[in-house]
Amino acid sequence: MRLRVEFTTEPFDLDEAPAHALVAREVVEAAELDAVDVGPFGNTVEGRADVVLTTVDALLRRTLEAGATRVSLQVNVVGEGDR
Repeated sequence: MRLRVEFTTEPFDLDEAPAHALVAREVVEAAELDAVDVGPFGNTVEGRADVVLTTVDALLRRTLEAGATRVSLQVNVVGEGDR
């Protein structure tokens, strides 16, 4: 099974990336995901379910520890043709 996760961390800061946003980027870029798209208003990752779920666990733990007050997630099961 493959999963695609879209997520954001808050609070936002348009002038400078907050620590929790930098940690989120670090977590997803270090994971063995098939696709990573990090942007100022939302992020998307995709890969095998086991890798994505492990990454989401680390993402939640580390961003909350780094000061995130809210993490919004949307998880979708994707097929090979949905890329």
